[in-house]
Order: sequence, then C-alpha cells, then structure tokens
Amino acid sequence: MRGSGPAALVARRLLAVPVVLLALSTAVFLAMRLLPGSPATALSAGGGQTLTAAELSANEARVSQALGLDQPILTQYLRFLGDLARLDLGSSFYGSNDVLGLLAGALPATIELTLAAMAIAVLLGVISGVVAALRRGTWIDTSVRTVATVSFSLPWFALGVLGVVVFGVWLRWLPVIGRLPNALDYRPTTNFVLLDAILQDRPELVGPWLQHLILPATTLALSMAGFITRIVRASVLEVLGDEFVRTARMKGLAEGAVVRRHVLRNSWLPIVTVLGLQFGSLLGGSVITETVFSYPGVGSLLVDGVLQRDYPVVQGAALAIALLFTLVNVAVDLFYLVLDPRLRKG
Repeated sequence: MRGSGPAALVARRLLAVPVVLLALSTAVFLAMRLLPGSPATALSAGGGQTLTAAELSANEARVSQALGLDQPILTQYLRFLGDLARLDLGSSFYGSNDVLGLLAGALPATIELTLAAMAIAVLLGVISGVVAALRRGTWIDTSVRTVATVSFSLPWFALGVLGVVVFGVWLRWLPVIGRLPNALDYRPTTNFVLLDAILQDRPELVGPWLQHLILPATTLALSMAGFITRIVRASVLEVLGDEFVRTARMKGLAEGAVVRRHVLRNSWLPIVTVLGLQFGSLLGGSVITETVFSYPGVGSLLVDGVLQRDYPVVQGAALAIALLFTLVNVAVDLFYLVLDPRLRKG
C-alpha cells in the first residue's frame, strides 16, 4: 500500500492537528509565565483600598495559592495538559467566566471578520492580478503593481487608524467601534449575526452589522489583496506562456474563453496555496484590527488577556486561533484534490 491517496493525505493532515495545538499551547503557557508581572499582583490590590506593603504581600500570596500559581511550573503545566485533555480551558481570573463560553461569544465575530476580509482580498487581488498580467508592460500593469506593493507594505494598525480618521471622523460614513449598535438589543442564538438575523427573523440586524464590518474587514483585506495581486499576476503570466494556451489561441478561441477555460483553471494551485497561508496572517491581523475598532472577537479577547495576565483566556484564545488556521490548511489540502486530479491517484 503506497499510502499516497486522498484518504492518506487527509489523515496525515488531521493527525498533525493535535501535535500543532500541543506545541502552540506549550509555547503560550511558557511565554505567559515568563512575562514580567503576575495576575496575583493585580487581583490582590484590594479593590482600590490603600494597603500596606505587608497586607499587599499577604493578599498576593493568598491569591497565588488560590489560583495555583504558587506551585512549580511543571506542576502547573501538567495540570494544564490534564485539563486540556478533558477540553477544559478553565475560567478567567477576572470574573470567573468560563473560557469556552468567552470563546463561544468571541469566535463567531472573528470568523465573520476573517471571511469578509478574505472575500474582499480575493475579489480585489484576483481581478487586479489577472488584469495586470493580461496588460503586461502597459501603464495599467505598472499602476496595479505599484498599488499592490503600497497596500502590502502598509501595516494593519496604520490602515486601521487611517480608516477611522477618514471614514469615521472626517466623513462620518461608517461606524468605527463595535459590531452592532447597542440600540438594537442583539441577543445571540449562534452569535453569527447573519445567521441569527435569519433564525430570529430580524432583518434589521443585517444593515448595521455590515456597516460595522466594512472598515475592519477592508483594513484586513487591503494588505492581503496586494500580495494576492502579485501572486496571481505571476501565476497567470507563467500559464500564458505554456504551449496549451498558444494552441487554444491557434484554434481560434476568443481571448476571454482562453483565459476562463485554460489560464485561470491552471493558475489556481499556487493561488490557493497562498490563500491558505495568508489566512493565518488574517487571523494574526485580526488581533490588531479588532483592538483598533473595539471589535468583540478573539483578537480583542487575546489582547485583554495578555494585558491582564489572564492565563486561561490567553491560552484559550491562542488555541482557538491555531485551530482555525490548522483546519483551514486541511481544507486547502482537500481543495488541492479538486483542482489537481493527479493528487487523487492512490
């Protein structure tokens, strides 16, 4: 048995998921405990009361003992792995909120934001990349490549702040904070706004949700769109030089048909590879973007957890992001099987 068929490929990718999650959870566990500061210090401050140094030290010792932070790191790590094996991510140090519950509320918002950004980036990147390739050497090609380079070079934080200032403050076209207006009294069923609007028969949710989504999604998409543009252009140019494209043209096929039937179909493999890798960049960028726009997703949860040294929240948020990225890469491998029949041969 060669073990190189589609089932073996998918099995290998799925078996790698727990290994990746274990490695990342270990790295996050150690990183949080190596950072200066301790959650026990903030939690033992006495709620704003003035405490002597001795009282503060005694409070900190009690909090550390209650949270198990006074135990050796190895003991804490083994306990963490045991809880993780039971799918128990623990509770936040602040308010004792269950981490799984916090993720259930935040993860749908991040998925919505990432998918919207991916859709915008793919639409802009593929169209501009194909146009630039078909107009190679013209001013259109030069302009597209220049814009793509600029957009890819700008950091998410700068794009986010620029969007807030221009479209939120100066023009007042779009809201710049949150996911929905508070006046709508949104009570989630699945916490996916579009799905809840259908399930709850509340179409009035869709318009405000899209208005709040446009700026953060476009901020994430612009940088990725520039990178996709350059990859698509290079891939299309490579395929345009192949023999089968010249043969199709010699047979009298219209240029549009040549591009649709031959060029695009044979350009997708490197493009899909880039999209899978860039999805991880989008998830990383969502941490910054959600912070800029006060968007209630996993990114905001992660940043707040790091600032507060809320170990369970940070570990849970990092695992959620890593799981999403890993599953997307498995999906990319499955998509390869659709795009390239040679991979389906066992």
